[in-house]
Amino acid sequence: MTGEAAQPPMAWRYCGNQLKLWRTRAGVSREELAKEAGYGYDTIKSVEQGRRRPTVRLLEVADEMCGAHGLLLAARDYLAPEKAPSHFKEFSAAEAEAIAFHSYEALLVPGLLQTEAYARALMTSHWPPADEETIEERVTFRMKRKEKLTRKPVTAFTFVIYEAALRTGVGGPDVMKAQLSHLLDVGTLRNVSLQVLPVDHYALDHLNGSLVLLETAGHERYAYVEGQRTQTLHTDPEAVSDLTKTLDMISRQALTNGDSTRFIGKVIAEL
Repeated sequence: MTGEAAQPPMAWRYCGNQLKLWRTRAGVSREELAKEAGYGYDTIKSVEQGRRRPTVRLLEVADEMCGAHGLLLAARDYLAPEKAPSHFKEFSAAEAEAIAFHSYEALLVPGLLQTEAYARALMTSHWPPADEETIEERVTFRMKRKEKLTRKPVTAFTFVIYEAALRTGVGGPDVMKAQLSHLLDVGTLRNVSLQVLPVDHYALDHLNGSLVLLETAGHERYAYVEGQRTQTLHTDPEAVSDLTKTLDMISRQALTNGDSTRFIGKVIAEL
């Protein structure tokens, strides 16, 4: 990944900075801390620069040597790896504030365009399986997100969908037919642009997964990328710029709105 995804966790960097501040304030050298904790000088340096995760042993020794009275050791709970790291909550918050939303989806209908039956079929087939209460909560949340399409102030939406997403057969022919018909209905909204990328149209990086670009009222720009059990929210301007160019290349190879409408109609007729 580019941009922020290449950075060490913020908790490492903050803890390393605090370690350096406390050590310097106490007049303890890196060599002295390294010797007492049983680590090398370079290890202490890497920790203080945020490039390596502090160990509990190092925090215990530093806390005592620097007279931090438990303040350094308190960081240990924030340094444990997350069981399921995800940026979706951050993305969802940004999406709620978006004045412009641009999306590309390669394999599934975008969440904002899904019917309840389609969304339920997806979530029911998820592995490992979820209980009924969890499925209902997820479906309800997804349907609530759809209100963004017609909410005021108006948000501008552009969706590019790869042909494969129109033919996946989620939930069976009836569910898919209703889903594709819903796409045609949504495509008539004045603030929505809907394009199809046919399988015989080649576009750079079009098989690398879904991509969403957002712009908020404060003109903050985000890029959200999903993969197999991974989600990355980019805010670094360079990373967002690169992904914007990627989506632009894909959009250039997609059909026009009118041709996309006719294309979806043909797929419906084949079901």
